[in-house]
Amino acid sequence: MRFSVTKLAQALVPPYEPTPTGNLTLSSMDRYPRGCRYLYDSIHVFGHGEEPAKVIREALSRALVPYYPIAGRLVDSDQGEPEVACTGDGVWFVEASASCNLGDVNHLERPLMIPKQLLLPCPSPETKERDAILLMQVTGFTCGGFALGIRFNHAFFDGTGVGQFLKAVAEMAKGLARPTVEPIWCREAIPNPPRLYNEPKLLITSPLELFVLDLSLDHVHQMKSKFTKETSRICTKFEVLTAKVWQSLVRAINLDPHVDVCLIFTTNVRHLMQQILPPEGGYYGNCMYRATVTATRGKITNASLVEIVSLIQEAKDELMSRFSKWLMGDPAADPFKEPLRYGSLWVTDWTRVGFSELDYGWGGPVHVVPLSDTEFVPLCFILKPPAAKQSVRLMTRCVAKEHLPSFLDHMNSISASTVLNQFEDEYFCPKSE
Repeated sequence: MRFSVTKLAQALVPPYEPTPTGNLTLSSMDRYPRGCRYLYDSIHVFGHGEEPAKVIREALSRALVPYYPIAGRLVDSDQGEPEVACTGDGVWFVEASASCNLGDVNHLERPLMIPKQLLLPCPSPETKERDAILLMQVTGFTCGGFALGIRFNHAFFDGTGVGQFLKAVAEMAKGLARPTVEPIWCREAIPNPPRLYNEPKLLITSPLELFVLDLSLDHVHQMKSKFTKETSRICTKFEVLTAKVWQSLVRAINLDPHVDVCLIFTTNVRHLMQQILPPEGGYYGNCMYRATVTATRGKITNASLVEIVSLIQEAKDELMSRFSKWLMGDPAADPFKEPLRYGSLWVTDWTRVGFSELDYGWGGPVHVVPLSDTEFVPLCFILKPPAAKQSVRLMTRCVAKEHLPSFLDHMNSISASTVLNQFEDEYFCPKSE
C-alpha cells in the first residue's frame, strides 16, 4: 500500500524579535574537516501532539532570539573559510500531512514505508543546501501523532549542539520564556591549530549494507560482567558494544591478517575545554574529537572481547593528551591521519545527544531515526530503542553484501535471542535526485 504526504505550508520562520546582524567566525573544530559542510538528517517520531506544527513553529521563532546565528546562513569568507552571516532570515519550516496513521506505517520503523524525502524538508528555493544551518518539517498523521524531520549543518554544530537547541525549542513550546541553558557562541576561544594536516581518506569502493540490530539488555550486562570478572575493572555499555561490532566486522571480511584496521569513536570533549569554555555550559558549536584504535586484522580476529574493550579504554585514557596535542597542531594527534579502509569502523553514540529526551508538550519521542546516505563510510550508531523495547539498538552500515551473513552470525553469537532487522536501502535511504 502506498501512503501519501502532502506538504501544506513552507516558509521561513524568523526570530520573534530583532536580532544582531553581521558575520561570525566559526571555530577550527567547525571548519575541519571541510567535508563536514553538509546537512545531517533525522526523523523524530511522536505518538501524540495537539497542533504540533503551530506549537513548534511559534516556539522555534522564540528560540531563535537567543540562538540568532541559526537564523542566518553559512557563507565563504574572503579567505575561503566558512563563516556565519547573521541575516535573521530564519529557519525553513514545512508543515505536512500524511494520509495514514502511524500504525499503518509501523511507527516509521524500518523499512520506511514512506520515502524519507517526503518526511524531510528541502531548503528554501533561494538557499543552497550547503549554506542552510537548520531545516524542520512537522508531518501530522491521522492518529494525532507526528514526525519531526530535522536537517542540521554539521559545519555549524554537532549532535550535542543541535540537541541543546532543540531542547530550547521544546522548553518554549511548553511555555518557558527563556531556555534553561543560555547559549554561548565563544567559538573564537577555541584554539586554531597552526596547520591542519589531513582530510579524511576513504579507501572503501564497495557499497556497505544498512541494517538494524536490537540487542537484549541482559546479554549486554553479561558481556560487561565478563569483563569485570576477568579484569576486576568496570566497562561501559558503549565499550562492549563497540568491541563486539568491530570484532564481528573484522572476522567477517576477507583481508590479510597483517593489514591494519581502525576503530574510530566520536567523543564529546567539552569537559576537556573547561579552561576555554564557560563552566556553566551552553556551547553549541562542534566540540568532538575522534579517538582511534589501530591494530592488525589478525590481532582483532584472535583477541578476546575483553582484550578489545581494554584497547578501547586505553584510547580513552589517552584522549586528553592526544586532543591537547592536536589543538597545538601536532600531526601525530591528527584524528584524520588514519584512512577509512574496509574493516574500519566509525562509532557514534546517539544515546547522549539529548534527542530521546525532547518533549514538546506531549511526552518524549517513540523513537529517533538517524538517516545516512553515506554508502561508503563504515558507520555504527548506538541508539535508544523504541520506548516499548528493553534493548539496545544498533544501526550499522559497515559490511559489503557478500560478508553480511558472516557478520550477522558473529553478532548472533552473543545471544540466540538477538533481533536482527535488515531493510532495503531503496526504502530507507533513497538516492538523492
